[in-house]
Amino acid sequence: VATPPNCRQRADFGLERLPDGRVSIGFHQRGTTALVPMRECHVLLPALVALLPALAETLRHLEGLRRLGSAVINMLDSGPDILLRTDAPLTMPDRRALAALATSAGIPRIAWAGKGAAAEVAAQLGAVRHRLSGVEVTPAPGAFLQASAPGEAAIIAAMLAGLPRKLPGRGNIADLYAGIGTLSIPLAARGRVTAFESMPDAVAALAAAAGKGGVKVHAVKRDLDRQPLAGPDLKDFAAVVLDPPYAGAAEQVGLLAKAGVPTVIYVSCNPAALAKDARALHAAGYRVTAATAVDQFLWSPHLEAVVAFQRQA
Repeated sequence: VATPPNCRQRADFGLERLPDGRVSIGFHQRGTTALVPMRECHVLLPALVALLPALAETLRHLEGLRRLGSAVINMLDSGPDILLRTDAPLTMPDRRALAALATSAGIPRIAWAGKGAAAEVAAQLGAVRHRLSGVEVTPAPGAFLQASAPGEAAIIAAMLAGLPRKLPGRGNIADLYAGIGTLSIPLAARGRVTAFESMPDAVAALAAAAGKGGVKVHAVKRDLDRQPLAGPDLKDFAAVVLDPPYAGAAEQVGLLAKAGVPTVIYVSCNPAALAKDARALHAAGYRVTAATAVDQFLWSPHLEAVVAFQRQA
């Protein structure tokens, strides 16, 4: 499945103060800390790119940015949502400058975090909201979104198509590494979903959205890298969906294979990690029943994939 240019809805920029005081916004060169300034982009949403000159001008006068920082920008339904990380605390003039930027650029929320610290709101002018499969969610600053809306839709379609028409037992589904519910919410149309996620803000956002929207999703805080689900935790699930970090989920997949969950649907942006984890499932008697590639990382070697595995009797 191909996605079009100019539709990426999330970017994690590097920030660097130059000797003349200006602030460069760009991406780090692969394998280095060198920042490459971004002058144009045919991948990001144009509205997101259009924010950068005003952001750079505001950052130029920010005392809280001495040398290096970062800016995560999510394009939500309510508008751009910015999380700044800087190498010094914000001053009161800094906060007033960010509030002025929010007002002039129509940014509902700008959050800030120091090194290793939790994010706090630096300026907020309106409600923050984003719809996932028709359900309104309030993401935390810097929350993970799929790279693009078309890519997200393709992943969801492939995931749902990979489920059996009738799930065995009570039809319970586990969503691992669930984030704010990008996959959990559409899965709820097929069964009762338990969503496992390590980030407290994401768990709270998903729980609130599910409760308000009447969606059959139970959000659970659990760090699956430190405490993966084992046999007793998995016995009641007819299907498990997982969208792990880039490195994959070797330990968790091994426990899934050992537990014999009937259906496993693996979403991955790292073909090498997917291949490694797929070998473990194959060795345990699982077979691939469907595979979909989603090209949402344009002009790069990266590829999203959705692979459905069924355990053979």
